[in-house]
Order: sequence, then structure tokens, then C-alpha cells
Amino acid sequence: MKVLVTGRLPDTILALIEKNHEVDINTQDKPMDRQKLLSKIGDKDGLLCMITDCIDATLLNQAPNLKIIANYGVGFNNIDIDTATARGILVSNTPGVLTDSTADLAFALILATARKLIEGDRITRAGEFKFWAPLHFLGQDVSGKTLGIIGLGRIGRAVARRAAAFDMQVIYCGRQRLEKDVEKTLNVTYADFKTLLKTSDFVSLHVPLTPQTNHLIGQNELEQMKPTAYLINTSRGPVVDEKALFKALKNRVIRGAGMDVYENEPELTPGLSELDNVVLLPHIGSATIETRTKMARMAAENLLAGLNSKIPPNCLNCKALYDKG
Repeated sequence: MKVLVTGRLPDTILALIEKNHEVDINTQDKPMDRQKLLSKIGDKDGLLCMITDCIDATLLNQAPNLKIIANYGVGFNNIDIDTATARGILVSNTPGVLTDSTADLAFALILATARKLIEGDRITRAGEFKFWAPLHFLGQDVSGKTLGIIGLGRIGRAVARRAAAFDMQVIYCGRQRLEKDVEKTLNVTYADFKTLLKTSDFVSLHVPLTPQTNHLIGQNELEQMKPTAYLINTSRGPVVDEKALFKALKNRVIRGAGMDVYENEPELTPGLSELDNVVLLPHIGSATIETRTKMARMAAENLLAGLNSKIPPNCLNCKALYDKG
């Protein structure tokens, strides 16, 4: 069968697909051009796509043979799943494998924002570190502070476990409260959304992007946070109203923020990059050799299963397709 792969994969993973299928792959280290994607999809049976690809109705309507869309990433808001389901196309993602790497990065952002690591690095590289002084580069302690986690799924729980090593008090909120024995194991306490915002020294976001979580954090929520608090986002960019965040940081409504994802990625809200109280990373939550290789293998396995008329291990719409008949 014919397969389109829109981003580079490790040779060992690509070989798994090429063994029995004809593969057209984007070999450049940048997203496939939209027009090229549209021009190549027409005769393809399988698509292994990146989170940067917009797999919408326009594209799907040009792919009459498509059987499976294997997304290289845990998030799937780049795919029109309803249209894919209506067309009988399987859709899959790569959950679970990026839990630890993303949790590591979330905690790295907590430390980087609180301890002014990026600012200190920049000053040192510029040759402006001339002497030690008692009041230079004063940050905030992380140990013993309150961490508020919004969304205690796989990644949120991994962040909570890391916070335990810093003797942090961890509170959380989500769609539903955990069982008490799970709360005890994780050493976390449930709080409603407003209480979490008002009492946390660090607020870390770990929710999927849905209509309900779009702009979950906006002007009103930022104003409810402590003026000494930090916002950390390693989930999805549109979960935060970036213009409101820029104003809050500029006016010192909150002390700082650490961001790995952006509302209109890769574009930033004008002025955000000029602020000294925000750490900005280029969406590297899963960017470790181990994790990206596991993601590639999982995406390939999902793809191959769909091409072989089997249910992919990480199918997102199998139930909907089954109910559809």
C-alpha cells in the first residue's frame, strides 16, 4: 500500500514501514508544506502525520483511499476526527511514552523560572558577571512551596511525584476527583479551581485541548493567582490566553511563567519574547532521544495495524466507528 510520512523518522522505524509498503516521506527537518501535503495525499492508503499538520476536511476529502491516520504525538487537535470517522478512517496517537520526558521538562521550567536560570546564563555569557553580591539574581525557593496541578492524568501525576522530592505541598483539580487511596499514594490534595489558583505558588497545566479548556487561563484566572506565583504550561498553547498572559507578566500581576507551547505556535504574542520574567522553549516536552524513538515506533505500529485492517493499539475513534457500524 501507499503511505505518506510527513516528518523524518529514525531509519530503523522507517524500515518497518518500507518492508511491505511504498513510502513517500518528508526528509526535511521542517513541517511539510501544506500544498505539497494536499498534492501527495490523493492516492495514499496510510498517513503518518506530525502534530504540525492540519488534517482537516479539505485534506480528507482528497484522500479517497485513506484507511489510517497515525498521529506522531499524544495531542490530536490537529485532526478533524469527526470527518475522519464519517469517512471510516481510523485515527491513532502516541500516549503514555512521553509522560516522564514532559514531566521532567515541566519541573525544569519550575526551577528555571523560580531561580532565574535563563537570565543568569544570558548575563554570564555576555561577560556581565563581574562579582558576587548578596542581592543579585534573587529568585524563589521551590522546596516547601505549593504546587497546583490542573489535570492529574499521566503527566500531572508524574509531576506530582517529582514535587515530592522537593517537599512541595501538591494540590490538584480536574474533571473528577481521584479515589482517596490514589490521593494518599501521590500525596496530593484536591482543591476546586479557584482555590488552587489563589493558593498555589506554581500552577502547572496538564490538560488536553478541548472546547472546555480553550483559554482555561485568561485575565480573570491570572488575576486570581498570587502576585508571587508562576504559571507553567507544557500542555497545549490555546489553554492559555496568551495576550492576557503577556499583560499579566508585563504588569507583574504574577511573578513569572514558563512556556513550552503557544497559542498560535510557532508565532508568539508580540512583546512576549521581550519580557524578562518568562522562560520560552520551542515545544520540546517530548524531545529526548528515547521518547521520540518510542513515539515513532508507536506511530508506525498504529499505522501498520490500520493498513492490515486491524485495530491500532492506540485508536482514538474505534468505538465511534464500531457504533457507526
